[in-house]
Amino acid sequence: MGRAEHRVPGGPLSVRWLRYELESAKAGALTSARIELENAGSVTWHSHGPNWIYASYHWLDDRGNPIVWDGLRTPFEGPVPPGGRASLAVQIRAPMPPGRYGLALDLIDEERLWFSELGNPTAELDVDVGPRIARRALEAEILPGPPELVALTNEALDGQEEALVQAEGEALAHLAAGVQPAPDWSRRVLDAHAEGYAAVGGSIEPLGGPLERRRAAATLGPWSPGGGRNPAFGAPLLCPSVLRGVETVWLADVLGLPALAPPAGEPWLYDGRITVRLPCGRRRG
Repeated sequence: MGRAEHRVPGGPLSVRWLRYELESAKAGALTSARIELENAGSVTWHSHGPNWIYASYHWLDDRGNPIVWDGLRTPFEGPVPPGGRASLAVQIRAPMPPGRYGLALDLIDEERLWFSELGNPTAELDVDVGPRIARRALEAEILPGPPELVALTNEALDGQEEALVQAEGEALAHLAAGVQPAPDWSRRVLDAHAEGYAAVGGSIEPLGGPLERRRAAATLGPWSPGGGRNPAFGAPLLCPSVLRGVETVWLADVLGLPALAPPAGEPWLYDGRITVRLPCGRRRG
């Protein structure tokens, strides 16, 4: 909790921070800060009017340098006149990866300037940001398919570097019958979720003869193995893993593989090093 006297500059846009505290923060996840503040300037604050003033924030590294400058905006519920006070919960998305950060609460006159640029102090807190997932617990759901293909997938899952759980996983991976996750698949997926990503997808490696692989590659080109992380990936996430509670929009399957639209408003990741292998030339489901 922060509560300290501070200098208030003169002028039309001035703020006096009265109290502020942050709920626990997990990397990449939404949290909120409860703030109480006073309009110490000469202009009424409106979030739905002529000057569009919002509460927001910056995230700082251990040297005070901003690593996230444009935080989410939280409107005031109503006008705050000069001398008036307001209390509100500021919506905040925690930074990634987990670690210790500085949180600087600020106000913004949208499309003009931040209050801190006028000499107003920010309200600052030191924050320990924890992993997005409380447990490294990954669960897998296999789409219906021929028993021999389901057995192939289960065999690959049994050989993972990090064992999967049978129920109540922190994240749920969606797999097609017959796909065979690489041995390091579960470890890489859990690393990404712990870092803060809500949805994680990776590459698809076709298996089979040369002709079958070429035919599959014509469709699976964007998901070719190799490369690294691509947070601006332009195709759906295939055979993705998704944190519990995250809203999902499913698209048409790609060669029988579940396809997820990257979730809006949530951190997501495509990583070409996260690989599942797809037998080609065999009927799937």
